[in-house]
Parts: sequence; C-alpha cells; structure tokens
Amino acid sequence: MTVIRLNSDLHNRVGEISEFCNQQQEPVFITSNGTGDLVVMSNAEYERLSGKCELYRMLDVGLADAESGKSRKTEDAFFDIERKYGLGEV
Repeated sequence: MTVIRLNSDLHNRVGEISEFCNQQQEPVFITSNGTGDLVVMSNAEYERLSGKCELYRMLDVGLADAESGKSRKTEDAFFDIERKYGLGEV
C-alpha cells in the first residue's frame, strides 16, 4: 500500500511516520508542493533493499564473467573451498 504524506508531516509527525515504517516495513513517500520529494523507510527495510541490490550486482558480475569465459566448473570451485578451509576431511 502506497502511503503519501506532506512534507510538513515529516516535521510534525515524525514519530508516527517512524512507527508506521517500522511496523509495516513499507516506505512513506513525502511530497513537497504536490511533487515527490523524499522516501522514508525503516533501517531494517533499507538494509534489506541494499542487500538485494548487492546480490543483483554480484549476480550481474557472475553472469558477465560466465559470458566472457571467466567461469569454472562448480565442482572445481567447491573442491578449492573445501581444501582451503579443511572441510570434508575426517
């Protein structure tokens, strides 16, 4: 659900906006003179979105590497990880 508030609400009702963002995990869009100005969200929601962006960035890098031939077999990569960290040894 999109929530739009006036710029003055950011000053006058910051506690209410904060509570909404934290409880609903939804952003609040702030307008100034009828035009979009800011988006306010909880820290947890920001971290979640930032993590998603970082994951997408890493996937793009991996896909570009695979397309350019800079990839290797999964088995080889896991073997190197297991050897490096002593995993799989009895």
